[in-house]
Amino acid sequence: MVSIEPLEINGHMFTAVTVRLPKTTLLTVSNENGYIMCGALDVGLLNSKLADRKIIAGRAVGVKTIDDLLKAPLESVTHEAEKLGIVKGTIGEDALMMMI
Repeated sequence: MVSIEPLEINGHMFTAVTVRLPKTTLLTVSNENGYIMCGALDVGLLNSKLADRKIIAGRAVGVKTIDDLLKAPLESVTHEAEKLGIVKGTIGEDALMMMI
């Protein structure tokens, strides 16, 4: 099952996507500038092979719902996210606010 929902945070709109797969769930919250995602996100790949795309993203692990993702500290972030001040440990919702 795939769920795509609008999500308002502090007056700003984001898109929350939940993809239920066998034995796991993919979660992401995004806007036009960047996104946060569950542990399925490969930050190393984004920082190396896709570095030319300048992707702003962060990864949280151990999350099972969109609400968990918003409240969790990010385990890793891309180099482009770091340029915005988003660092490892930044709470998901705070990171999204920095992507405005």
